[in-house]
Amino acid sequence: MRRKAIGRIVGAIVLGLVSSVISAPASPVQAGGRSSEQIEADLDELRRQIDVLAEELERLRSSEVEIEITTDEARQLGLGPAAASVYRQDQGVSIAGYGEMLYENFAGQDESGTPVKKGTQLDFLRAVVYFGYRFNEKFLFNSEIEVEHANEIGVEFAYVDYLAHPALTLRGGLLLVPMGLTNEFHEPNTFFSARRPETESRLLPSTWRENGFGVVGTAGKFSYRAYVVNGLDASGFSSNGLRGGRQKGSKARFTDPAFVGRLDMTPTPGVLVGGSFYVGDSSQGQFTVDGRGFALRTAITELHGQAQIRGFNFRALYARSALNNVDLLNRARSLEGEAAVGEVQEGGYIEVGYNLLSQVRPDIALTPFYRFEALDTQDSVAQGFSKDATMDRVFHTLGLAFAPIQNVVVKADYQWVVNEGESGVNQLNVALGYSF
Repeated sequence: MRRKAIGRIVGAIVLGLVSSVISAPASPVQAGGRSSEQIEADLDELRRQIDVLAEELERLRSSEVEIEITTDEARQLGLGPAAASVYRQDQGVSIAGYGEMLYENFAGQDESGTPVKKGTQLDFLRAVVYFGYRFNEKFLFNSEIEVEHANEIGVEFAYVDYLAHPALTLRGGLLLVPMGLTNEFHEPNTFFSARRPETESRLLPSTWRENGFGVVGTAGKFSYRAYVVNGLDASGFSSNGLRGGRQKGSKARFTDPAFVGRLDMTPTPGVLVGGSFYVGDSSQGQFTVDGRGFALRTAITELHGQAQIRGFNFRALYARSALNNVDLLNRARSLEGEAAVGEVQEGGYIEVGYNLLSQVRPDIALTPFYRFEALDTQDSVAQGFSKDATMDRVFHTLGLAFAPIQNVVVKADYQWVVNEGESGVNQLNVALGYSF
């Protein structure tokens, strides 16, 4: 990319010199009576143009140039558009970021009519800065530093890439786990709802990051990511999902590593289909029953798809997790009855939105949307334990997302929540998001 740009500048300089020589008078007679002052003025202008071109050439040589990265290419890297900023640099520092503020207003009673007192909450969910550094054409560093709830500082990812080949990048550090539609692609202007889907919060626990290393690449219409990471920690699993099992890179137990792989296909720009698979032992050597340790194999699979066509945006995802020896885990952790960790967890959603301004003002988006989602974190429980009916849930989310510019979005939605225990509580959500 840089060589091509330099070549264009050098070509422009040569063309300017050649054009000047051809058009310059060969003698005072050919000058047609032009004065020496006029000829000198022309030469001064030519020198000025050469100086401008030389400055541009030097800027390119010093790597102060942006490389174009499309949204699809950013996704193939496992990143949101802002998070991929460092890949647009030829060399040097890159700074980008995003933020979200969320207002939640809960209904005064649940679906059975029982009064509830959840109240109202206004939370600055996160303020994020992406900091990256491009060392040269082959090596770069990228990171996401996050302040959650206005006072909790954490690192979402921090890794080093070695770009060995367009089809192969080696990556190591604190990595986003490449599962689902939201975990890697979680900037607020990349999804419609004020809150992330429940399936991608409870079963694919966004934002999910772990320490590890692996490979990233693209070949034609296919892209892939494959990592070895520290496994989940089952001491944080609950009847409500796997979210508490994230180790987040902090003194992570690595007794039992895990493997995660993802394969996507982009048959045409704006269309994505794919799937991912995670497998690892989540016991981390911590648990015993009757004096004996046991393995806790955790396997998660998911399939996903998205299509953005002429103002329409379709998203769909299905995920399933299965744990073996979960009965031993529940016994080791003294979890009884309905408090048991599920043996099988299952969830998914279908979402559709349409940008009403797509055909008249493509620079502005006004998108009503609807999402149907079902999630059961105790789809199956081990023998001797019972299911909590409230864990079998259905969510209907109807809302509107308005983006006056590409980098700012205001989102509002109403969520109807029902479950088998008839304790679902509806809520109104409003969010302000930005990225840069």
